[in-house]
Amino acid sequence: MTGSSDKLLPVAFWFLRHGETDWNAQGLSQGNVDIPLNETGLAQARSASLLLRNRGIRNVISSPLSRAKVTAEIAAAELGLPVQVDDGLREVAFGVQEGKPMSEWFSHWVDGVLTPEGAESFRSLTTRAVSAINRCTARPPVVLVVAHGALFRAMRGAMGHEPNVRTRNAVPIWCEPPVNGATAWGITYAD
Repeated sequence: MTGSSDKLLPVAFWFLRHGETDWNAQGLSQGNVDIPLNETGLAQARSASLLLRNRGIRNVISSPLSRAKVTAEIAAAELGLPVQVDDGLREVAFGVQEGKPMSEWFSHWVDGVLTPEGAESFRSLTTRAVSAINRCTARPPVVLVVAHGALFRAMRGAMGHEPNVRTRNAVPIWCEPPVNGATAWGITYAD
């Protein structure tokens, strides 16, 4: 898939990276390993849920991995909504790097010059992420997407921003299409 498959529908949405896990705190790459939220992550999810009140959210869609799904469930409970799951929002597989320290390999992976053995390429992640976000934003707005850091890096690139920027745990991000001739989407943290 190439070309228009990596084009986001021009629909604003909220994005929320899951709360902290022990592996986040230790600087380890999680990928598809289903690491649960730690106590800090649960508290972060509760704080994020309060920031998402009165934002017009009508749909909450989550990655199937528990760190995202539990974060989504906490937010959805505050909003009085169910959680829908989209497998396309799953975090990237890091292959042989899962459970290992985030180090220089990660920047090479984002730049597309290295894909660890058994991992999904950054290019493939971008195509999958854009497709998943487009499915999410096709639902009645406003949509809250709860997913992962590497996935949001791919989204940043698709939105016209530098992709290799760390996404804070459990801080809601308002993502809106470009306006007034701009080429990049607006990305605004809700804290």
